[in-house]
Amino acid sequence: METVKIRNPGMYWDIAANILLPPDFDAGKRYSAVVSNHPIGSCKEQTSGNIYGAALAKAGFVVVVPDASFQGGSGGEPRWIEDPEQRVKDYRDVIDYVQSLPYVDPERIGVLGICGGGGYSIKATIIDKRIKALVSITGVNFGRLMREGFSSFDPVRALKGMAAQRTAENAGADELANIFLPASVDQGKAAGITDIDVLEATDYYRNRCPAVGSGTRMLVSHAASAIAWDAFAFAETLLTQPMMVVFGDKPGGFGAYRDGMEIYGRAASKDKELVVVEGWSHYDLYDKPEPVRLALEKLVPFFKTHLSDAAVESRSQAAE
Repeated sequence: METVKIRNPGMYWDIAANILLPPDFDAGKRYSAVVSNHPIGSCKEQTSGNIYGAALAKAGFVVVVPDASFQGGSGGEPRWIEDPEQRVKDYRDVIDYVQSLPYVDPERIGVLGICGGGGYSIKATIIDKRIKALVSITGVNFGRLMREGFSSFDPVRALKGMAAQRTAENAGADELANIFLPASVDQGKAAGITDIDVLEATDYYRNRCPAVGSGTRMLVSHAASAIAWDAFAFAETLLTQPMMVVFGDKPGGFGAYRDGMEIYGRAASKDKELVVVEGWSHYDLYDKPEPVRLALEKLVPFFKTHLSDAAVESRSQAAE
């Protein structure tokens, strides 16, 4: 594994990313590549890297796993901004970098995103046709979540609070971060939290896979743009690439089940697959061996098919 710094064009910071290479890697060959994008509040050392990134590299892909701007090992100040448009820009900047690698075929690049990273990857695929195949793992439309559960279903009130916090910080007040999760599962239950997604997210981030770069937080004064954002806008006409949507059939408050069904129905893609992993939840798909195995059994052949030399030739013939 190699960690690189990718220049963010027009900005003043770099994007940190891990590059995972296939076994018996040969720099003289040209490989298919996958950009693997982490969830909201996560980092490249967690599920996007150590689970799905590692598995895809083992399967023969070059995998690039970036940290979001303002988070993890990437630059950008202030820290812990969660900006959907910046996330999409990050992914496109990473693709610029991937295309420049001499051992990557620029016509065979796919993206995989998990949770909010899945929603961001969908939006990136809608607008960037360099992406030839898309996989969303328990993907969430973060704009929808912000307008609903993350704003207590009162987005206008939330926007007013964000505006007030921004005004206060401009006058010298301390920054205020929304900490997404309780400190422990027990504390969450004691506070009356019963939602499976919140409790299982807490177990994942606090117990199963803690990481220094994982903030599980969002700066309130910079969160307003997320409320007016939609990962799925124009999917009916512009999302044309092959797509696979994976989620568990145990729904939780973050809404991956409903979002997965929605984007599967709305996408214009002629080649789209729906994978419902029965008996498992959103956070089971982060690292639990059995649901991850079931997901990989579907997504690895999907990427191999759509990022193959034959797929490139087929696309070229269709364009003539």
